[in-house]
Order: sequence, then C-alpha cells, then structure tokens
Amino acid sequence: MQIDDLNWKILDRLQKNARYSFAEIGREIGLSSPAVAERVKKMEDAGVIHGYKTQISYHKTGHQLKAIITLRAFMGRLKPFLEKVREFKEVSNCYRITGNENIIMEVVLRDQAHLEEFIDKLITYGETKTHIVLSQVVNFAPMHKNKLL
Repeated sequence: MQIDDLNWKILDRLQKNARYSFAEIGREIGLSSPAVAERVKKMEDAGVIHGYKTQISYHKTGHQLKAIITLRAFMGRLKPFLEKVREFKEVSNCYRITGNENIIMEVVLRDQAHLEEFIDKLITYGETKTHIVLSQVVNFAPMHKNKLL
C-alpha cells in the first residue's frame, strides 16, 4: 500500500491519540470525516494499522517499579521460556534479540520484593541482568515518513 502525505498525517494523529474522531482528524488535515474513515479502513485492511491500545499509568495502579530485564537463556531453556513468558503478568513487553542475551523485557512490579520474586522465577531459565527505570525520556515516538531509512 502506498502511504501518501495525507495518510502519514492521519497516522501521526492516531499515534498521538487513537481516540481522535475522524471529524477531528479531518479538520486538522483538510479532509472530510468520510474521507478520513475510508483511508483509515484501507490502512487497517492493508495491515498498516494493526491495532489500538490503551496506555496505563502503572504507578497509579500500585506498581511503583519499572525495570528492563535481559535474559541469557541456559542451553535448552529458551523455548520453554518463550512458551512461559506470556503467563508472566509482570511483563509489559518482551523481545527476542541478538547479542549475548536472548531476551529483553519491560516489566512493571509493585516493589523491590516483587522484583526479587520475579527474578527468582526467571533464573530457572537463564542468567538475568536487571536495570531499574528511573524515568521515561520519550513517551511517544511517532513514525514519520521522513524518519524512515
């Protein structure tokens, strides 16, 4: 699918706030509401837009700690980990990566004791490295056509 300037503008608005109405987006970029709806539908059908999500303030839910944890899986333990990781409610994002470690995870936890319990679960699969998140520097990193290689 060809992504023209208007589609990029629509994507930019939806990345900032997926709850913008088609009318609001249309007013901002100079299209009618039905024209915006048609473009969004085409991008959804083509797989350019593959979902919408809610961002949660974990701090306000009682989760005071966020960490980045890498895992270097023991021989024969990567596949079992990949099957199990979806069950860990602490994991908000998990990626299989290249390099010395196999996995990098973003996790949200209640406190240090919860972190210790979670690491105890992980060490049966491999060696971990934990990095405590102090603050979030970039909260929103939209993809713009001029930022693509």
